[in-house]
Amino acid sequence: MDKEFLQKFANNLKKIRKQKNLKQDDFLAINGISRSMIAMVETAKTDITLSKLKIIADVLNVEPKDLLDFDEE
Repeated sequence: MDKEFLQKFANNLKKIRKQKNLKQDDFLAINGISRSMIAMVETAKTDITLSKLKIIADVLNVEPKDLLDFDEE
C-alpha cells in the first residue's frame, strides 16, 4: 500500500466533501457507506475498491477522476 498516495487521496476526498457541505454521515444516508468507512478513507487508514470510489464520487456529484486529481498538492 502506497501510504503517500493514500494520504493525498484522503486529503482530496475530505476537501471535496467539505466543499460540498456534506458530513461523513451523509454517505450512509445516501448510499449505505458507513461513517466509519469514510473516516478510515479520509485518514488514509484503508484502501477502497473501484466500486466504492464510484459510489463516493456519485454521492459527491463529481467524476471518479476528480477524486484522484491531487497532483498539485
